[in-house]
Amino acid sequence: MAKEQLEVLNALDAAKTQWYHFTAIIIAGMGFFTDAYDLFCISLVTKLLGRLYYTEPGSPTPGTLPSNVSAAVNGVAFCGTLAGQIFFGWLGDKMGRKRVYGMTLMLMVLCSIASGLSFGKEANGVMATLCFFRFWLGFGIGGDYPLSATIMSEYANKKTRGAFIAAVFAMQGFGILTGGMVAIVVSSAFKARYPVPAYEVDPGLSTIPQADFVWRMILMFGALPAALTYYWRMKMPETARYTALVAKNAKQAAADMSKVLQVDLEAETEKVQPKVLGNDFGLFSTQFVRRHGLHLLGTTSTWFLLDIAFYSQNLFQKDIFTAIGWIPKAKTMNAIEELYRIGRAQTLIALCSTVPGYWFTVALIDKIGRFAIQLMGFFFMTVFMFALAIPYHHWTLPDNRIGFVIIYSLTFFFANFGPNATTFVVPAEIFPARLRSTCHGISAAAGKAGAMVGAFGFLYAADGIGVRKTLIILGVINFLGCVFTLLVPESKGRSLEEISGENEEENAA
Repeated sequence: MAKEQLEVLNALDAAKTQWYHFTAIIIAGMGFFTDAYDLFCISLVTKLLGRLYYTEPGSPTPGTLPSNVSAAVNGVAFCGTLAGQIFFGWLGDKMGRKRVYGMTLMLMVLCSIASGLSFGKEANGVMATLCFFRFWLGFGIGGDYPLSATIMSEYANKKTRGAFIAAVFAMQGFGILTGGMVAIVVSSAFKARYPVPAYEVDPGLSTIPQADFVWRMILMFGALPAALTYYWRMKMPETARYTALVAKNAKQAAADMSKVLQVDLEAETEKVQPKVLGNDFGLFSTQFVRRHGLHLLGTTSTWFLLDIAFYSQNLFQKDIFTAIGWIPKAKTMNAIEELYRIGRAQTLIALCSTVPGYWFTVALIDKIGRFAIQLMGFFFMTVFMFALAIPYHHWTLPDNRIGFVIIYSLTFFFANFGPNATTFVVPAEIFPARLRSTCHGISAAAGKAGAMVGAFGFLYAADGIGVRKTLIILGVINFLGCVFTLLVPESKGRSLEEISGENEEENAA
């Protein structure tokens, strides 16, 4: 790599942490806040949708979504996310990070609003509309993964890069927490305005017609945080590494960064030559497979395995809580009360385990490293999953339910203080700049394939073989995550060019 170019990128690596770094975390992080809110808020309202559209007159229990409809409603956004991660990841390397960034956000805003609308009032029309717009919502969310991670990694200095990328991802925890809180606030307001009896007392009155507004309001709220950050996202300059290493204009990179970061780059601009990097092997080349093939296998396989466990736990925690009796049986509550209880349970889990887990990673990732955190997280997820599964009958007894919730919460804590954060961070660091967004998109898409297995598979597995055997399978999946983590390199404290081998490429040339 040209000496002058190294000086430009070294200035970024050595830059002190400053206000713009935190601004970038908030701008990119609000996208992730919205992503998590939109992906997980659907799990709060599926029981309500079942009551509204699938209750049979005279049935002793409230209506529930049929298995195929429930799987589609819960999983269709993941299908869109997978497609969006690959498409926008590739586009981010072709067109630049910034130009694609605004497109993903507008798609999320429009589809959040549209998913709360529907064609007609019949079950088929409402569910078809919901699935259609949640697919495209997922498509926009998918683009946010590779772009946010890549932008943050390319802005950050090497000393605190892991913490900055993890902080962007940690906004997911606040998105999940906010989903539960919005459900509590909306359901509380409607519960106070329309006090009605439980289903077993009066099935007809237990689900008020106004409940149809409740789920729509919860889904449409996701448009608000995304819309608020659009202006600031559009003001961000292109990252220096894309401009210098991919667009081959290191002079422009220095000028862009000197506007937002207090680093001495102006002096370098005169020395930078227009021709910068030489060695441009592609994604499907033998050279890429030799240099980064095992790395890509490591990032895709660990993210795939993690998301099977993580998303099945998140999306169906309400079913597990109902199974152990932490949430009362549906017929003993009215529709709004049930939503309130589900929202309260999700908020408690998020507050006590999900959010703290993310921020433990932010605090420690640049001290103990990505590899150690990921391996530790998978290990403890395995241990706690088996601790729940093997004596499962013991946990279903009324006196032991609190113990179940504590151990279940610990699996969330070590997912987030572990592979759920590191699988997002590492692919943004270990691949060359010209393929970074694409490789992150592929890795994230493998994760969403795992999420789809979790969303569709857990539902059918729990119905077919029971919760206990399903938890055992998830424990085995977590153990395999430990094994495949061995393929992932440590990237702590090294420059992006050193990790990806771009320094070596230019020296060899």
